[in-house]
Amino acid sequence: MNRAERVAMVERGRADLSVRRQCALLGLARSAIYRQPAAPDPEELALMRWLDEQYLATPFYGSRRMTAELRKAGRQVNRKRVRRLMRLMGLEALGPKPKTSRRSAQHRVYPYLLRGRTIDRPNQVWAADITYIPMARGFLYLVVVMDWYSRYVLAWRLSNTMDTSFCLDALEDALGKGRPEIFNTDQGAQFTSAAFTDKLEAAGVRISMDGRGRWLDNVFVERLWRSLKYEEVHLKAYRNGLEARIGIGQWFRFYNELRPHQALGYETPAAAWAAEGSPMDLPLRLDDAGASHTTPQGQPQQNVVHLTRKRSGLHLMDALPWS
Repeated sequence: MNRAERVAMVERGRADLSVRRQCALLGLARSAIYRQPAAPDPEELALMRWLDEQYLATPFYGSRRMTAELRKAGRQVNRKRVRRLMRLMGLEALGPKPKTSRRSAQHRVYPYLLRGRTIDRPNQVWAADITYIPMARGFLYLVVVMDWYSRYVLAWRLSNTMDTSFCLDALEDALGKGRPEIFNTDQGAQFTSAAFTDKLEAAGVRISMDGRGRWLDNVFVERLWRSLKYEEVHLKAYRNGLEARIGIGQWFRFYNELRPHQALGYETPAAAWAAEGSPMDLPLRLDDAGASHTTPQGQPQQNVVHLTRKRSGLHLMDALPWS
């Protein structure tokens, strides 16, 4: 049960159980009940939206470069503020990092299983990831579960907190449609939690987790975020969560069922996912098995990695759009 659900359970008018006692039983601080949350700061929301847009264009920028770009644009902000907002939004520069955080000793981290593996059929590998969604006032978090081969979005959920429950809801929805052989995620606390991994293991799914700093290991979901934000989210200013849910849901239906995908021979993700014995000879393989664990920060390349699909001996090099 997440924090918002526990807060909603508190009843102020009960004579037999005080608010203090209810908070103690639910594991809440009384300030969560009595104190009204402050309204979002419009200036800070605008800054977060700018950071999100800049990150899509230059995902190798850390807080120092983000701060420098903001100052060039005439915004006098310090690095501490930028770093705090990037942490809140879940943004990390794609490059080598110092050991600034430690994994929870209670969370098991699984090995990465996809290096050198050919992905040649639907439901062979699924992946999940979380991103930040800006609104006119406030922001939300979005999680998706995607089939790697077809790029089909099997399930998604929105939440106003980075807890595990909305990720579990998306996972349950996706597992209702099929079973992958391997499920790949990053090492975020939501995906390393026992509740999440236990559900996968109970379904007989092998778990794979990205290496630290290995943005490439979940590259297809990263590309989905780019398309979603450029084609839908950044064109609108959702007034509330309902508008965000409707708009994002409509875009995912368009993406799955109507939008032709070049890497799939201009089939839609839904058609490619539904064709278990797909007639398309388009096996997919990550060609960086011998690459270093990260791309050196500050040295972006025009073609960071090649995603190779083969058809009748022809190699279609699908370079990342980041440059």
